Amino acid sequence: MSNSGYKLKPRGMTGGWEPAHDRPVIGGPLGTCFDCHVMKEDGLYKIWFSWRPVRCIAYSESPDGIYWDNPRVVLTAVEGSAWEGHEVNRPTVVKRDGIYHMWYTGQMFATERSCARSCIGYAKSADGIHWTRREEPVLIPERLWENITVMCPHVLWEEELRCYRMWYSGGRMHEADAIGIAVSPDGIQWKKDADNPVFTPSLDKYWEMGKVEACYVLPKQDGWYNMFYLGMDGDLIANVGLARSRDGKRNWQRHPSNPVIAGNDGSWDWSGICKVSVVEEEDGYRLWYNGCNWRFEEIGIAEHKGFDLGFPPEGEDGTDERGNNNGIGLINYYIRDHIARF
Repeated sequence: MSNSGYKLKPRGMTGGWEPAHDRPVIGGPLGTCFDCHVMKEDGLYKIWFSWRPVRCIAYSESPDGIYWDNPRVVLTAVEGSAWEGHEVNRPTVVKRDGIYHMWYTGQMFATERSCARSCIGYAKSADGIHWTRREEPVLIPERLWENITVMCPHVLWEEELRCYRMWYSGGRMHEADAIGIAVSPDGIQWKKDADNPVFTPSLDKYWEMGKVEACYVLPKQDGWYNMFYLGMDGDLIANVGLARSRDGKRNWQRHPSNPVIAGNDGSWDWSGICKVSVVEEEDGYRLWYNGCNWRFEEIGIAEHKGFDLGFPPEGEDGTDERGNNNGIGLINYYIRDHIARF
């Protein structure tokens, strides 16, 4: 007996975002490259990204953000470590007082001798290439909602608050479930927020009803924190949404046209969109993201002209470019066939 399931899936970009290149900018012969952090200094783009075949964090430079030098390995797993012995990935980097500070995910997969777990580590560097890491993790899963995983850190130095603030993901190992916040005066000793998790799936939005995680938060501007986040639907297909909050913690206002970045049928990113990294340019924003296809994940680039991200006035719903209030316009049919055997 044959049955088909039909679902409407978001496709393409909304909210003023457009592809900035017709192909991935990092990937191809490198294999799976994902969850990056991009910084622009003195006209030079710098990227730290997760390199799955090597299970490490790699680094590259580019004059234009599109064509990158060959990567070099800058942080690897530590053989014999109880928390980062199998893989390191998902970096976030802050440069402060001439020093690069990196927070990253260290992972252990289940073996006969160890349980699966993800923790967050810290390293520092004078040049962004040669890193000195802290031997112990700076954040570990210990609360019920975190399950066995804390991962995907995103860190800002909050000058007004005189502390670092970290948005991180917690939950299951393969993909985390929700987003929490922690603060630290030095980037090493962290205090988790009592109200964690501060951002959870919206069950009335199919595209993100499964999980939310892997966020990137822009520095506070005009009274708002703008947060890009990965949402996963009921089939665990990922796309990227946008939300904003006055304090970066409560009362999140989701963009009416979410997800703002979704895959395109027939393209290299057709199977899903994951974590982003954003750079503010003179005329708007550039955004790097990893897209999935049947082979692996690669990193692409998008751009947004101007700085108005398209939110309606506070308290209003605004216009949904995708066609309705469930975020499934600008769509294509997703058809899943299955055989029921009796």
